[in-house]
Amino acid sequence: MANVVVVGAQWGDEGKGKIVDWLSERADVIARFQGGHNAGHTLVIDGEVYKLHALPSGVVRGGKLSVIGNGVVLDPWHLITEIGTLREQGVAITPETLMIAENTPLILPFHGELDRARESQNSVAKIGTTGRGIGPCYEDKVGRRVIRVADLADDATLELRVDRALVHHDALRRGLGLGPIDRDALLAQLREIAPETLAYAAPVWKVLNEKRKAGKRILFEGAQGALLDIDFGTYPFVTSSNVIAGQAATGVGMGPGAIDFVLGIVKAYTTRVGEGPFPTELDDADGQRLGERGHEFGTTTGRKRRCGWFDACLVRQTCATSGVSGISLTKLDVLDGFEKLKICVGYELDGQTLDYLPTAADQQVRCTPIYEEIEGWSESTEGARSWADLPAQAIKYVRRIEELIDCPVALVSTSPEREDTILVTDPFAD
Repeated sequence: MANVVVVGAQWGDEGKGKIVDWLSERADVIARFQGGHNAGHTLVIDGEVYKLHALPSGVVRGGKLSVIGNGVVLDPWHLITEIGTLREQGVAITPETLMIAENTPLILPFHGELDRARESQNSVAKIGTTGRGIGPCYEDKVGRRVIRVADLADDATLELRVDRALVHHDALRRGLGLGPIDRDALLAQLREIAPETLAYAAPVWKVLNEKRKAGKRILFEGAQGALLDIDFGTYPFVTSSNVIAGQAATGVGMGPGAIDFVLGIVKAYTTRVGEGPFPTELDDADGQRLGERGHEFGTTTGRKRRCGWFDACLVRQTCATSGVSGISLTKLDVLDGFEKLKICVGYELDGQTLDYLPTAADQQVRCTPIYEEIEGWSESTEGARSWADLPAQAIKYVRRIEELIDCPVALVSTSPEREDTILVTDPFAD
């Protein structure tokens, strides 16, 4: 059976939640492999809106196993709150339908405090983080001082881990003008949340490898987008984890041979939240129109997204670094009614033409997009579920994107609704 990785191929907010939910009907297991609750997925199912941050998008479908892998950093208090919200919406979540890897790092209250303090005091260049402690938690993981889910089960180990973390963090806090962490209060909080969190703990690596041997289909779900990858994104304006498809194996404890198809989620235009370079950004009426029609506000932060024309150079680049097998083109309907559309096909930098975004930050901000103009369409694509429902010019736009990014389209999404999707190639096909 085929196993599929879903990754965002731009700066996030490409519509991964809907596509993962749509694909989850064909999957047995949905596994989240990186990121934290800084991610936001909005699902619209039969008119009901579900907003997810920590939980895999598959949880809204009954009869599926959802997994939070070790590549994720998890805020246990947020998780329990999110589970409660979904239960109020009628979604059943139990230890039989949700598993958390025992070696998943925990985001603690002081991680968020550190994140926000750094951002507020950074007079050099703000990164634009969500302030939820994602980066500091990943730092502690690499620094070998993080508290993991399994540590909650043994009080002596928990105290040892807390003491090790506080030696580091109290010193940092003094430098930022923050008071020391209340050790006893933190331990009390952790002991209180431990039973609810441990109820979902499991050796995820073992469970998933057994599922694979049994022929079950696994859907690997990423957060953010490849241009926010810690190595291949627009550094330093990136997230603190690897976002590209290769992380799917490491982030759940499986070998790379477990991946059969990589689906890159690509918005039909380009958006970005927060700071950092954005070559095709529009500060005009077209940019305003894209933002309004696409309802471009972050699910997690509510921040207005920056909008611009489709950048084929960037998507071709991310398709290469993630080994994308096919893309899912989303929000095509937002482009309805534009007389002319533009696609970035290259950059001009200091008199030279480039077909990729350079690594150096100072060069990225100086890149000027080279555009190809294409006719738009006046008809509506909203709700289309087959090629026959699309205007001829919309099909031309899709086909031109395929050519420019050197990757085929597997799916086309034409609204937030689950079933408003055109299937070209089934990623789960054997």
